[in-house]
Amino acid sequence: MGKYLGPKCKLCRREGRKLFLKGDLCYSVKCPFAKRKYAPGVHGNKRQDKLSEYGKQLREKQKARRIYHLQEKQFSNIFVTASAKQGDAGENLLQALELRLDNVIYRAGFTPSRDAARQLVNHAHFRVNDKKNSIASCAMKVGDKITVKVTSKSKAEIEERVKSNVKNTEIPTWLNVNVKDLSIEILARPIGVELPQDIDTKLIVEYYSR
Repeated sequence: MGKYLGPKCKLCRREGRKLFLKGDLCYSVKCPFAKRKYAPGVHGNKRQDKLSEYGKQLREKQKARRIYHLQEKQFSNIFVTASAKQGDAGENLLQALELRLDNVIYRAGFTPSRDAARQLVNHAHFRVNDKKNSIASCAMKVGDKITVKVTSKSKAEIEERVKSNVKNTEIPTWLNVNVKDLSIEILARPIGVELPQDIDTKLIVEYYSR
């Protein structure tokens, strides 16, 4: 599957919920999903299909994949790795997704969306443990520290966003965000209620276990 280049709001409408793919627009009254909360297509507002068990599993997998903006191959590879580890496969999957470099930067409030975080990482605006890192999928570990490159053109923009978000953004407890020096430290691996509660990993595990 190639990279999706179509309207992102159609993905939200297809999944029947906001996926927060367009940053600040998703929180505004201008959000297209707020106006059209039905599936895209000519007959989208008339369809009321009852999903089969497979359909429910597929939709949950697609929802999670689209939230983190991953291609099918990327997502399935992450699941294979997560399921091979000890412990609950669903929790391992969410931990792997949450600990991606682009997601950590987004969770810390440094960018309005994961796409924006990925773009900045790809352009090498961030350093991990004081080393250049331009791999958005890089898995963060406990103790890792992410900083903004000193000469980054986006530093002022990131600083402004972080300062404005510090009171409104709910920073995960497993992250420590230093507003003064624009740094993020991984304090622990997210577990239990610290993981996204709106993704039913049981359905995803069932999908890949068929």
